[in-house]
Amino acid sequence: MMIIADTSYLFAVHNPKDINHELASDFALDRTPVKLLVPDVVLPELAYLAVRDLGYAGLHSVLESLRLSDIELLLLQMIDLERVCEIAETYSSAEFDMVDCCIMAIAERLGITRIATFDRRDFSIFRPQHCDFFELLPAA
Repeated sequence: MMIIADTSYLFAVHNPKDINHELASDFALDRTPVKLLVPDVVLPELAYLAVRDLGYAGLHSVLESLRLSDIELLLLQMIDLERVCEIAETYSSAEFDMVDCCIMAIAERLGITRIATFDRRDFSIFRPQHCDFFELLPAA
């Protein structure tokens, strides 16, 4: 099973002060047979939050943790960017976050239905082309 990780999930795993830290950490430990996929567009957003809340030492810790983990880094492709534009236009009144749109497009391209996130609004509104809805994890 493959799961795409959103910034909010990764940040909660690495930030002990995050309200979702315990839930994210437990889920991270329980997902051993699962492949965690991290879109490259998540990294700048994650780095910003890490520096803001954890300082540069915290950023180094987050990056080192990711480097040593078994995540797979996904690169945004031109076809994804085309779909991001479509999603942003279709859901313009919802004002989706760009990173969320990229995750949605990548998930559609790869046929992935599970998203690890605590930022559930955008992913709950969106209707993917390849399934009825995304399964948002960890389950609350």
